[in-house]
Amino acid sequence: MRFFFYSNEHLPIHVYVKNGDGEAKFEVENIRMISNRGMKNKDLKLAEAIIWENQDIIISKWKNYHGE
Repeated sequence: MRFFFYSNEHLPIHVYVKNGDGEAKFEVENIRMISNRGMKNKDLKLAEAIIWENQDIIISKWKNYHGE
């Protein structure tokens, strides 16, 4: 899985997750899936768990890049 955000993003803070099956988008502060294009449920659950474990890092990286 690859976790990323685009350079021209907008609030709320969110991250994209991509794997061989598809791509999903998750809101980070109130962790929830915003969209899914092809990712399997087990991969979505894993992605959500990884986002939860790294929530502070993701938010910090977002704010560092996009500003607060």
